Amino acid sequence: MRAENSASASSTKANGAPSAARTAAVPAIEKILKVSLESARLGSAVVLHCHDRAISRDDARALAGLIAEVLPSARRMIVDLGAVHSLDSGALGELVMIHMWAEAAGYALPLTGLSDPVRGLLETTNLISVFDVYSSVDTAIAAMPQEQVQTA
Repeated sequence: MRAENSASASSTKANGAPSAARTAAVPAIEKILKVSLESARLGSAVVLHCHDRAISRDDARALAGLIAEVLPSARRMIVDLGAVHSLDSGALGELVMIHMWAEAAGYALPLTGLSDPVRGLLETTNLISVFDVYSSVDTAIAAMPQEQVQTA
């Protein structure tokens, strides 16, 4: 199963996820974050593929809102950042917050396919150890304990 989704930067977080109020005026043309969701092979998790090369704070808020909406029913979501080559500091903070929320709620939210610039950013900021990072979606699926994995 594969579903195409676009998340607007003005999305809100649900299910107890940290909320991020928007204080700035919405520009006339708002960037839409391009993502797609699919059930992982064997139905073991949901995979969220990010298709944008650069993710800003507002993009990450939209991404976090989508994760907060889907993760409670899926319980396991793999975030594929293979196409992403740039995260700003706000995006990095949003990813840390949604990861902390997911971990506290007992959900798995590993990251996969990190480009060299994104991996370097996580290493430079010492956040690489905060996230569960895998080289590929298949590797992340294989690392998930099967008794804890539910079909999405």
